Amino acid sequence: MARILLAEDDENLRFFLARALRRAGHEVNDYGDGETALTWMNEHSVDLLLADVVMPGLDGIELARRASDMWPHLRVIFITGFAAVALREAKVMAPEATVLEKPFHLRQLVNEIDRFLAA
Repeated sequence: MARILLAEDDENLRFFLARALRRAGHEVNDYGDGETALTWMNEHSVDLLLADVVMPGLDGIELARRASDMWPHLRVIFITGFAAVALREAKVMAPEATVLEKPFHLRQLVNEIDRFLAA
């Protein structure tokens, strides 16, 4: 089981992912914006940050940067509708971060989380 912080501004996707991850046995706190997620994270530790790259206000990339400053060993999975290759070429995200491009299958996400937990 992992403690997961989910930051996703698409309410339907956020509720779907949170419910599915809880059913898989994980503890999930989910928020619709980066600022609220970061505020919660100031007082709580998590094993994994699952963040949408593009959100209004504090985006997922900046959320991950700030969260990693607080929790240096934090693992991050970005979910995005944008091409991950373009984001990496622009050097806007850490090379060690995992990126899942929308649409992705729930099994892909669960496999990535399981891989993190096994490491």
